Amino acid sequence: MERATAVLHLLATRPEPVALSEIASALGLAKTTTHGLVRTLVAVGAVEQTADTAGYYLADDPFGARRDRWDVNEIRSRAMNWTDALAARTGMATQISVLRGREVRIIHDVLAAHGGGLVLRTGRSVPAHATAHGRIHLAFDVHLARELVAAGLPALTHRTVTDGAELARELAAVRDSGWACGRGDLEPDVATLAAPVRDQGGSVMAAVGLSGEIDEVCTRSGAPRPALLDNLIAAARSISRSMGHGELQ
Repeated sequence: MERATAVLHLLATRPEPVALSEIASALGLAKTTTHGLVRTLVAVGAVEQTADTAGYYLADDPFGARRDRWDVNEIRSRAMNWTDALAARTGMATQISVLRGREVRIIHDVLAAHGGGLVLRTGRSVPAHATAHGRIHLAFDVHLARELVAAGLPALTHRTVTDGAELARELAAVRDSGWACGRGDLEPDVATLAAPVRDQGGSVMAAVGLSGEIDEVCTRSGAPRPALLDNLIAAARSISRSMGHGELQ
């Protein structure tokens, strides 16, 4: 999955189609390995090939066709037990989100035992650029990220990312690490962590996250607390497996 993500990341940074040999060279992979990765991405609709078959480029709406087939009720029913368990293990508020238009919609949430954290009640939608949940979705939907930047990124707090170049750097970091962290970007004193939930083909179909006061979620350096991050990633992987991820690997 990391190699496929690296291919998408490379194509997202190139304005013109990229030849297979160039992709292989840039990623340090064998040409046969690269060909297999690219063909899989073409098959799921994330990458397209030029008419003369000389190069590859990112699809206008990566995974869009697959997103239409995802059943929100199924995601919720399969994810809620893991989300509830994550809240119990960490003591944090937890959420499951999906992408709807240019916003992130919360489809299941659990409040923190002590009442703190981001209050994102089920059904609420928030701007995709202003939470860790949103950055998970945007990191793997480059077309939407570009649309948001072109439309302008409104500030919700003094920490909200409003610069397109800065957002692009953050999304690249999310693709590299596999998780996102937001610190006071939606609510001034609240931090959020999120990780992707993937379907059978590896597409990001949802995000699972947790939230709390900034000093509860992050260390003094601003990094996520390791125990919280480990629990979050474990929950994301468990939900992904329940959605069939890994069965085709």
